Amino acid sequence: MIDLSTLAARLVEAALKAGADGADALALRGEETSIAVRGGAIEEAGRSEGVDFGVRAIVGRRQACVSASDPRAETILAIAERAVAMARAAPDDPWCGLPDAAALGPAPDPATLALIDDDPQPDPAALERLALEAEAAALGVEGVSQVESAQASVSRTDLALAASNGFSGGYGRTTSGFSVSAIASGPGGMEGDYDYAVRRRFADLPGAAGVGRRAAERAVARLGARKAPAGPAVVIFDRRVAPSLIGHLLGAANGASVARGSSWLQGRLGEAVLPAWADLLEDPLLPGGPSSRPFDGEGFAARARPIVQGGVLARWLLDSASARQLGLESTGNARRGVASAPSPGATNVRLTPGAVSREALMAEAGRGLLVTTMLGSSVNPTTGDYSRGAGGFWFENGEIVHAVAEATIAGALPRMLPTIAAADDPDPHMSLSVPSLRVEGLVVA
Repeated sequence: MIDLSTLAARLVEAALKAGADGADALALRGEETSIAVRGGAIEEAGRSEGVDFGVRAIVGRRQACVSASDPRAETILAIAERAVAMARAAPDDPWCGLPDAAALGPAPDPATLALIDDDPQPDPAALERLALEAEAAALGVEGVSQVESAQASVSRTDLALAASNGFSGGYGRTTSGFSVSAIASGPGGMEGDYDYAVRRRFADLPGAAGVGRRAAERAVARLGARKAPAGPAVVIFDRRVAPSLIGHLLGAANGASVARGSSWLQGRLGEAVLPAWADLLEDPLLPGGPSSRPFDGEGFAARARPIVQGGVLARWLLDSASARQLGLESTGNARRGVASAPSPGATNVRLTPGAVSREALMAEAGRGLLVTTMLGSSVNPTTGDYSRGAGGFWFENGEIVHAVAEATIAGALPRMLPTIAAADDPDPHMSLSVPSLRVEGLVVA
């Protein structure tokens, strides 16, 4: 089995020999075992293993990426030569290039991030039992007519990054999870919903039966859905969908969008974009976190730092290219794949939770729409105008009255986000962990 660090280093060396002025390479090895059941029997059993790798060649101010999955020496040489040839033919990119090695900083030991499950992993038979347990629990909920799928899986991914500026590093991650999709039937027709759980360590997963039961209860609760009353309304985003709202803020804070002039946050660095109680912290060093990492896609050492502090936008999310374009320094937010150059992105983002329950937010609002599912998206990245399909529950006097389907919620992010109030229920296992949010200034249609 080829060592990933050696593979990445060979790719960089081959690109330099082929004429690149600079190069970096990413190598990945992944393996996954998954079992899906339906009707008390295995519907699908999967086992996958593979290696993928890619090299980025830089010639002057031009760059190109080429990837492959065959680690033989002749393949390494061929894709390196192809990357250099493509870079020579590529358009000029004045902002591309490798970072200064002195700016990268010392990355933490990956072992301190608790990304690997050292316990023996369950075999396919054990995964099958868990999937069957989840399915049986879902089918045991009154009103559920079928379970579309119940699945259990374990996986591991290892990566190595090398660059001609001298950087070399690597780490691995394990992931275990359950997912269940249930369908309920009743006088109002059929409705579906789901639940899932993902952890780094298999032993940290909640019970499979609980995942199945929650999926089923959510599906049953959606029966008899009607349209919501039209007009201005308070909207409460359940914690399952609230991350999408903050995700729009992160998208607008992405340095690539800012550099293109296509962000509604343009010119608002240092201004209030959330309420004064709100901090939005990025912590890639969170032990066992869903997307923790010791370094970013360019080798910058990971560190925790706020994106929004006290409601005020504290920084952009920058990789080297967007930082150069804006005349700033990289914030260590580069993300990349084997076939693409680095681009900015956030890791393990946490919004300050509130001190009251979601039900308390509903009681305070009195009347409005509780959104639990989102459908489609129409968000203007330049103005922040917001319109999305939604489903959930209409509530009156703080109590749920009926399920809602085929609703549209519309507003403007620059006006909506400063009005949010937060519940105390963030899911700590989400890469973007956001509690349920109450939002003013929306129209329901």
